[in-house]
Amino acid sequence: MSKSMKKAKQKQEAESGSVGRWLWEWTKSIAVAFLLFILVRTFVVEAFQIPTGSMEQTLLVGDFLLVNKMVYGAELPGTGVRLPAFDPPARGDIVVFSPPPAARQAANTNYVKRIVGLPGDTLLMVEGVLYRNGSQVAEPYARHTRPYEDPRSPQFDWQRTHLVESGRRVHEYRPTRDNWGPITVPLDSFFVMGDNRDNSEDSRYWGFVPDQSIKGRPW
Repeated sequence: MSKSMKKAKQKQEAESGSVGRWLWEWTKSIAVAFLLFILVRTFVVEAFQIPTGSMEQTLLVGDFLLVNKMVYGAELPGTGVRLPAFDPPARGDIVVFSPPPAARQAANTNYVKRIVGLPGDTLLMVEGVLYRNGSQVAEPYARHTRPYEDPRSPQFDWQRTHLVESGRRVHEYRPTRDNWGPITVPLDSFFVMGDNRDNSEDSRYWGFVPDQSIKGRPW
């Protein structure tokens, strides 16, 4: 083989090696970026779109939110175990969560509502006014668009098993959208409601939200 041919072959091999190294570095960069994306989405923050008008005027249909998963402690996938939380869920917090089975929603559906009751709280609503532990709750965010309607639904009947002893028989209990309770929130659960009270299916209809179902708090 001539000297010129050897040089050409060496140049070709060097170029091939350079392309191979570039492809390898590019593949590693993509893999690292993808891994970081998965880690951030799982444990730190995730985008979420408002699906309904239940939180109007606070949040509008179609709005995009970034959900802070770290604040309440992100869940380790498939384990049910949460990482340490920075803050526990508090009254008035807007939260994103997986709805309970009674809501009859498809898997991977997320809801956004406001926490109005913590574990141990006793809640009562009279003519659309919320009372917590015997005191009226100031709710400047609550919106009533159909105050002259107060529909009754069989969906409210779950409340009977949580009704606080109040001198009336359980079978006489007839809760409606704006008149119900008093009921007590059990341990490790929360009572949530939409700010658009007359256009929100929430804990009044399908019950308490377990702690492990809460995914985070929007920024």
